[in-house]
Amino acid sequence: MKNFLLIFILCAFIGCKSSTDKKETIEVSKLIELFKPSRSDYPNISVHRGGKGLLNYPENCLETLKYINENIYAIYEVDVAQTKDGMLVLMHDNSIDRTTTGTGKVSSLTYNELKEFYLVDDYGNETQFKIPLFTEILSWCKNNNVILTIDIKRSVKQENVIKTIRNENAQDNSIIITYDVEQAKTAYQLAPELLLSVSARNNEEFNRLLEAKIPTENMLAFTGTRLSHESLFKRLHDNNIVCMLGTLGNLDKSAQTKGDDLYIKWKITGADIMATDRPFAAFKAINN
Repeated sequence: MKNFLLIFILCAFIGCKSSTDKKETIEVSKLIELFKPSRSDYPNISVHRGGKGLLNYPENCLETLKYINENIYAIYEVDVAQTKDGMLVLMHDNSIDRTTTGTGKVSSLTYNELKEFYLVDDYGNETQFKIPLFTEILSWCKNNNVILTIDIKRSVKQENVIKTIRNENAQDNSIIITYDVEQAKTAYQLAPELLLSVSARNNEEFNRLLEAKIPTENMLAFTGTRLSHESLFKRLHDNNIVCMLGTLGNLDKSAQTKGDDLYIKWKITGADIMATDRPFAAFKAINN
């Protein structure tokens, strides 16, 4: 009888602990609530590569983010690569040849080796700025309430980036970019607390996302670099999803040639955020 009672108490204890563990949930990123079509207080400009085409300010550079942030309210899309010794840094290309004074593949160089080089702007001008660590960027974003959309390069594992975000307690500053349903599924499985930028360029892509059982509340829809039909924007809005249009490339060039009022037209069509290489012009057109 005593053995039976002991087993009963032990089972009850384990059951209670299991129940308690299930109740312990990861705190959801504030961005999931912020980025809603019904709200207007989120940034409506996403700065491609942290800022391109700026004299003396290179892409994927902390000083460039600081400069732009002093002038406009925006999100910053940055690219995360990994060095030979496993450090996460900001770099778009596989090699450092185009954007620094050095040469070689990021994956073949240690972080200490990368620190020997300087970043150059899009016009080939050498600056005094260095390749930043991803942790440096996250720390600055936290201290300045800045939001990143994070493009994870192919050589980097999603879990490494997510682990770094959690270690820095930067969930409220981080949106993970995914390019297809499989990437979106793994990102959600790894980090259900984070907002995800998902590819929803047409109804078929959106349908596949829904079939994957990714909650729509975790989605920020990237609708591509071509203007989609307004019906797609409406459908996404009806599902309480904010839409980002990639104006970088041809659409930016059209606005530069035909007039920045095009940004207003695209916003009226349904694009809530413009991902652009012309952040100052797009911001002025939409917000003034």
